[in-house]
Amino acid sequence: MVPSNLGEEMSTEVTLPPEWEDDERMNFLFSDFKENRDVNTKDWDSKIDFWTSLILKICRSRGTVCFNLQELNKIFQRKGFVPLGLGTVIRCMARCGKIQRESEFAANVDCGWVSWGFGLLLVKPLKWTFSTLLGSSGVTLEESFVVIELVKEKAAELLGVYWSSPVANCSLLSFQELQTLSSHICIDESTLCMALLQLQREKQVTVSLHEGEKIVKFSQPGQDRVSSVSDMDLGIYQLQRSERLLEVRVEALGLEAEKCKEEARVLLREGKKSQALRYLRSRKRVERKADGLNAQLENVKGILDRIANSETDKLVIQAYQAGVSALRLSLKDGTVEGAESLVDQIQELCDTQDEMNQTLAGGALNSTDADTDELEDELRSLLENSTLDRPSTLPEVPSHPLSPVRESGSLCDDLLCALPLVPQSLFNITDEELDKELSRLTLADTCLQQKDCTAPVKRAESAQ
Repeated sequence: MVPSNLGEEMSTEVTLPPEWEDDERMNFLFSDFKENRDVNTKDWDSKIDFWTSLILKICRSRGTVCFNLQELNKIFQRKGFVPLGLGTVIRCMARCGKIQRESEFAANVDCGWVSWGFGLLLVKPLKWTFSTLLGSSGVTLEESFVVIELVKEKAAELLGVYWSSPVANCSLLSFQELQTLSSHICIDESTLCMALLQLQREKQVTVSLHEGEKIVKFSQPGQDRVSSVSDMDLGIYQLQRSERLLEVRVEALGLEAEKCKEEARVLLREGKKSQALRYLRSRKRVERKADGLNAQLENVKGILDRIANSETDKLVIQAYQAGVSALRLSLKDGTVEGAESLVDQIQELCDTQDEMNQTLAGGALNSTDADTDELEDELRSLLENSTLDRPSTLPEVPSHPLSPVRESGSLCDDLLCALPLVPQSLFNITDEELDKELSRLTLADTCLQQKDCTAPVKRAESAQ
């Protein structure tokens, strides 16, 4: 059910469309529908689309999946007037399948939901039941409707949150734990129940009542549908609940022991030794109780670990059985003699292929012997042509080796003698430019000789 104060909250939080300030437009939208849609189809459809989109926008912005006519009248009240055609809008949305009566939405639930005792969801007033059975087309003010699109979104979000949560390894969850887990998705208990109903329709959730506690079982990732609650699930759930209770009690006893220790320290500073000893005795008693609970907690955890390991072992055994069956089927028509015969045939075929390859390779070599002389002649002609095509303007390559450098200082003259003649036909270089280049080389050689002369003097000075 939609909360009674939802209209006041929505009227201040929801952003209304721009035409809400247009009196002429809003007078048309607030007016009642014509009895016959064919009189003015365009105006009829325009009004239906406006109110339908606005209702969905309000429900989505608030995170709820239900509404009723009474709340809509409060939300859309403008200058003391309420829309006259909202009943028609609701009936059109129901015919299109966008919404559904809450009583009809929860009609296919199993006995688990009935045992939960959700009167707001399942046990409807008699007048609602009679109006549904008689097929009344009227819409009562308090009758709640479910937005199918939004409830499906909530159901998908709830399932995703459970799969990604640390409690996903728990086969069963209490309803209180689920409320805490989904508090940021479902704003109230009604929204959570509607999401669970949708998941139950999709075979992803089953609900039941165990020892007065409402419990929920989700499907696991990769499963098409959730399995029924078994005795093993209930046993694991009781062990996990005992584990949580023991952890809480052990933590509380630890805090109590620390408190006794601090009280004893304070009393000892004040000189009250006898009272301090009494607190220390209390601390020892609390610690012994905590040790006993810790031992019980370890036993419970050990049992849970054994159960988890047994599930893993069961999966491994199933995998082994499937592997043995597959191996047996694969070797059904095979024998050792058949395998040996097959290997011999393969070897014979390989030998035949090797002989064919050798034959083909020998034929190829013989066929090329006749062409060897022609290829050598063609290669010789290519070499001669490359010699004739060599540029004639380039200088000849010197055939004599360069003379070694003498220590007498004629380095520049020797280098010039060793170099080939400078071509004059292709380079525009004058004699004056060559003389300048020669003088620079002479200066460089003079500097090199000076460095060579000063080096022995420096070595002699350093030796002294």
